[in-house]
Amino acid sequence: MEDARNMSIASRLPWLLLLAAAGLLCIGANAIARGDELFRLGEFAPKQRTWAVVSVVGFVAAAAWPYLKLRKLAFPIYGLSLLLLVAVFFTRPKNFSYRWIPLGIMDFQPSELAKIAFILALAAFLVRRHSLRRWYGLLIPFLMMAVPAALILKEPDLGTSLLFAPTLLAMLFAAGARPRHLAFVVVLGTLCVPVLWTQMSAEQKSRVVAVFRQKTGGDAPDDDGYHLHQAKRVLALGGVFGSSLSGMPVHNVRAYHLPESRTDFVFCLVGERWGFVGCAAVMLLLATLIGRGLMVAGQTREPFGRLVVVGIVTLLGTQAAINTSMTVGLLPITGMTLPLVSYGGSSLLTTAMSLGLIVNVALRPSDEEEGDPFAFEG
Repeated sequence: MEDARNMSIASRLPWLLLLAAAGLLCIGANAIARGDELFRLGEFAPKQRTWAVVSVVGFVAAAAWPYLKLRKLAFPIYGLSLLLLVAVFFTRPKNFSYRWIPLGIMDFQPSELAKIAFILALAAFLVRRHSLRRWYGLLIPFLMMAVPAALILKEPDLGTSLLFAPTLLAMLFAAGARPRHLAFVVVLGTLCVPVLWTQMSAEQKSRVVAVFRQKTGGDAPDDDGYHLHQAKRVLALGGVFGSSLSGMPVHNVRAYHLPESRTDFVFCLVGERWGFVGCAAVMLLLATLIGRGLMVAGQTREPFGRLVVVGIVTLLGTQAAINTSMTVGLLPITGMTLPLVSYGGSSLLTTAMSLGLIVNVALRPSDEEEGDPFAFEG
């Protein structure tokens, strides 16, 4: 009996997702170590390995506890996350930003908790979807998204705030909202862009403008275009196979200078170290992780679990797309980490626990809903 149960658990585990996550974690650790080697501004790699151990514990905890119990706790967790997002403004700013709450041994970033709290609360709300097929049924979900997104934007953290809208739309669509209503919401959101622009800081605006002022070659600009110029330069220095095989084409260390290289621009370190091949490997692993997550969502009939997985997959996929796009100048630099690859304790732990929730749902397929819980009439 016990052997059959263990075999059942093993067969339900999303092994491809786990292998992809482990691969990204290893690539990230090596890229961070490369940053330590190049810049010698602190040893980040040992700290990241410590956080990896902590994150594995968080992953196991999130995967082990039956996820349906989180449905009752979703709104209290969401409320706590909002309180922490307000509390951060009463702390001492770091680099002119109110993003972290100091806890002595570490700095906690409330926006990381807010992302997961929003997904849990929205999933719990959408399960009661009686009015979701009407346009007014979208108002409360929109407000649930707007409040934490506005607080995070005020920190200021443009990148994280941008993750909430795609996650909201994906979860609404998965819950059965009408596409024409969602399209109307997108149009309204587009019309609100001028208002968003007025709320952005001068630095955030300059980063948006820098995308449209890019130039090829030449010296690095001394304005806000410097980060983008150096990001593309370091990425290009890797060539096809990277410095690990081909050696460093430029021996002037200043050519490799890139602020926030181990966090926001870690993808550039991957490209420098392993070239196009390494970047392609990262993209393939990310696609595998996201694709396997969507398969888990499609295989469960329990609505809360499916919506949680859809939200998590959308959030991670959007985060990865924005991070990699900004390094090559397709999007403005927003200060966003690459899941499982970038340095950062709060980000790594939150991502690991998110993946743990996906595994949790995969291990506990539920058939307690009669009929198809995602089928609608009219």
